[in-house]
Amino acid sequence: VQLQASGGGLVQTGGSLRLSCAASGRTFTNWVMGWFRQAPGKDREFVAAITWNVGTTYYADSVKGRFTGSRDKAKNTVFLQMNSLKPEDTAVYYCATGVGDTQAMALSRGIKAWGKGTLVTVSS
Repeated sequence: VQLQASGGGLVQTGGSLRLSCAASGRTFTNWVMGWFRQAPGKDREFVAAITWNVGTTYYADSVKGRFTGSRDKAKNTVFLQMNSLKPEDTAVYYCATGVGDTQAMALSRGIKAWGKGTLVTVSS
């Protein structure tokens, strides 16, 4: 499976962006998709996860209530709607897919593929 993330850019504090991650190649309906981010000088951290089949979501506390995950099964694409963005959300965002549930994805367990990152910059 190959993943292609897009949608990053420059936005002011309080603004919104929507990231997309398109999957191609072999995919499985019982897989889970995750979003992670890595800010300069920091470790990569989990952001959100969504299951392909049912659409169950799980979020990091830092983004809960501001970010929303969704998926378009027909297009093999998942989205991350990011609202009320803050400067601390600035990072390279990566999508990943794998087996397991959303909590497993949050722990980076069962990941089968990563997409290339897309840069999100939130100006103050």
